[in-house]
Amino acid sequence: MLYQIYETQRSLMEPFSDFAQMTAKLFANPLTPLGQLPMAQRIAAAYDLLHRLGKDYEKPEFGIRSVSINGQHVAIHERVEIDKPFCELRRFKRYTDDPQTLLQLKQQPVVLIVAPLSGHYATLLRDTVRSMLQDHKVYITDWKNARLVPLSEGEFHLDDYVNYVQEFIRYLQRQYGNCHVMSVCQPTVPVLAAVSLMATRGETVPLSMTMMGGPIDARRSPTAVNNLAMQRSYEWFENNVIYRVPSTFPGAGRRVYPGFLQHAGFIAMNPDRHASSHYDYFMDLVKGDNESAEAHRKFYDEYNAVLDMDADYYLETINTVFQEFKLVNGTWDVRNEQGQLERVRPQDIRNTGLLTVEGELDDISGCGQTRAAHDLCTGIASPEQRHFEVKGAGHYGIFSGRRWREQVYPVVRDFIAEHQPATAGSAPRAGRRASRGAASAASGQGD
Repeated sequence: MLYQIYETQRSLMEPFSDFAQMTAKLFANPLTPLGQLPMAQRIAAAYDLLHRLGKDYEKPEFGIRSVSINGQHVAIHERVEIDKPFCELRRFKRYTDDPQTLLQLKQQPVVLIVAPLSGHYATLLRDTVRSMLQDHKVYITDWKNARLVPLSEGEFHLDDYVNYVQEFIRYLQRQYGNCHVMSVCQPTVPVLAAVSLMATRGETVPLSMTMMGGPIDARRSPTAVNNLAMQRSYEWFENNVIYRVPSTFPGAGRRVYPGFLQHAGFIAMNPDRHASSHYDYFMDLVKGDNESAEAHRKFYDEYNAVLDMDADYYLETINTVFQEFKLVNGTWDVRNEQGQLERVRPQDIRNTGLLTVEGELDDISGCGQTRAAHDLCTGIASPEQRHFEVKGAGHYGIFSGRRWREQVYPVVRDFIAEHQPATAGSAPRAGRRASRGAASAASGQGD
């Protein structure tokens, strides 16, 4: 009933939120009679804040229309390459009329960014994508809101997540010869599993793996998020946070972990910080500091937009990653697309570079949790492994914002370049298999 109650409350609040938005505009406009009243700016700011606290936040757009590469304006066309029931493989194709820039684009590495399925949309990685587009062909996993997926599409399990990643890797390998994989936060675990299974079968593995701020071994430096998952039983989560989607959505009847509960958890982690941020927003509106106010809106438009997760996937992630630690204990069996169980063996990975990135002040995935991947991937030669700790960075700082752009991205870019053949058609680096050739040049004016 909680989901139904929440939706009823949200529906009742919607007209009041719309009214607050309209009233804020009336008081903020100096050409209206209300805009001439004393304290009009302060009243407008109060109504604007009320509107933002009560409004419904829908999935944002990536909104990346162009990037600058070597001083050249390069247009970006966003399109869906593969449409799965619970995920879209989204590509950001780059276009330019400059021959030299076009040749450079075609020779750049292909990167699959695996976005988290942990409450927020993949657009949370907008800054990550924008930076990566300067030097890479970029694809990203855009996970769907489970409440919009009809029951006829079946269930979604953690095993399905792993199989999706493998399917996307194989797709890029067929298109370009091979690719690099980058995972941020939650997907570090299923991505490592996917590549491990491919290596065990003898398949061609990605050229490199970049893993950022993820719970490979959640026992190390446990955070409040880890402790909650460890201290509560599987049955507690199933009985207390799983609900059925109301009849007003396409996924009516589907068992999900609702996004509004995840959002409440995000807020509860740092309530003082969020309260202070909203007060600062109010004061910025009063002072007329539109630049700071707009920065607040952009952040919370993203932060407040959440999605539901299929119950099976959510519960299995809690059990596998945070309770039984199956990956680090070597007890994780994944059911493949043929229905057969396969053991995850990271030690079988041999021909892939491994870069791990952690934030010194990460309060979601503590220090050491991501670095644990190096202890598992014993088959990768030491020179092909690297770890980078970002001083002063929290969880979001390692993939978004100034620290990401100035400190982390150059490390990621150089590591990928190091594991990429120099030009299309050239022989792979010494010690690497010939099947790991570079991408073939695409036709037309795009990469």
